Amino acid sequence: MITFVNAKINIGLQVLGRRDDGYHNLETVFYPLKVYDVLEVVEAAATQFIPSGLPIPDDGQANLCLRAYRLLQGEFDLPPVHIYLHKVIPIGAGLGGGSADAAFLLKVLNDKFQLGLDELRLTTYARQLGADCAFFIKNTPVLATGIGDLFEDVQVDLSSYHVVVVKPAVHVSTADAYGTVKPDPKGKGLASAITLPVEAWRDSIFNDFEAGIFTKYPEISAIKSLLYENGALFAAMSGSGSAVYGIFKDKTELPALDASYAVFYIN
Repeated sequence: MITFVNAKINIGLQVLGRRDDGYHNLETVFYPLKVYDVLEVVEAAATQFIPSGLPIPDDGQANLCLRAYRLLQGEFDLPPVHIYLHKVIPIGAGLGGGSADAAFLLKVLNDKFQLGLDELRLTTYARQLGADCAFFIKNTPVLATGIGDLFEDVQVDLSSYHVVVVKPAVHVSTADAYGTVKPDPKGKGLASAITLPVEAWRDSIFNDFEAGIFTKYPEISAIKSLLYENGALFAAMSGSGSAVYGIFKDKTELPALDASYAVFYIN
């Protein structure tokens, strides 16, 4: 069984405060992005994770897909499988690729082996794998709060726009990102701002990680400037980076970038 696993972008990201459990309370909008990994599950004599495409650290043996399989295998006595993952979504980009792979694997296993898990139960399993894994179960635009795992549907539709995503050859660790940000419990009114036209987002929607990350990695800041210079209505870093996206009214093509940059054009 083969499925295509989409990424996501964050539209705005506010860090509200640190929790007693060490996580942070957030406010962000998750929006599905049409950049895809390819995932296939085949019954086999022994369970094995087989990656291709973009390199995965440690050959993926600590991959969330294996954790997702073992989570269900422990309760449903699943047969051994080969998990083939062709990686296209950049790693360490803030695009949620690893979380998406794990969430989609839960859905594939549920369908393939007729486990009968409804959306609520799949979401419950996904939350055990990572804060934003649960988003990819329903996979529709949401305002996310808590640690990024509590969702409220939002009416955001970018289907008539063109999105360009640029990922430089820079890895931003989550720990580094949080070390640069000062939480603000008041937030910045994202729930209200997201209802405004896209043209108004530039002055009303913000990613709290940008200031610190842009200082440390000016090449990421330069991408955002490049997107605006080429006509983006709104541009922002996704999550804690390092990918930056721009939303355009018309189809556009950026000037040639260094070959180390990954660029995705989404119509």
